[in-house]
Amino acid sequence: MLAALDLAAQAEEAGEVPVGAVVMKNGRIIGRGYNRPISAADPTAHAEVMALRDAALHLGNYRLAGCTLYVTLEPCVMCIGAIFHARIARLVFGAVDLKTGACGSVIDLPTEMRLNHHLQVSGGILAEEGGERLKRFFAKRRKLALEQSANENRS
Repeated sequence: MLAALDLAAQAEEAGEVPVGAVVMKNGRIIGRGYNRPISAADPTAHAEVMALRDAALHLGNYRLAGCTLYVTLEPCVMCIGAIFHARIARLVFGAVDLKTGACGSVIDLPTEMRLNHHLQVSGGILAEEGGERLKRFFAKRRKLALEQSANENRS
């Protein structure tokens, strides 16, 4: 999870929502990713998807059986779908996402028995570290928006 937190910092430095993810197999990181939807002009470029893509290239296979995905924020519906299709065995996430979380916060897709893939899920791992980074990021963004609005009103 520490490597995922480092990637979240890279996302923030790039002006993206600070979320990072790593895929591990047999104790080694085989995929890394951080949020890139803005810079890549790609709504699917979430940290989890980027890490899954990197791991799939590393293994030469889109199936990532036996792998664990660590991500600093609870995955959304799109990302949990990608995690299912990749056949990730275990998901470990940090902070909960009360707006779009698909692993228990808004909806709990991993417990949906009608779906064809199931995985072990653990949440709240280093949640404070990732959550505080997100809070600071969005507070800073709101402050900048207010400053821009005030400057526009003065003009």
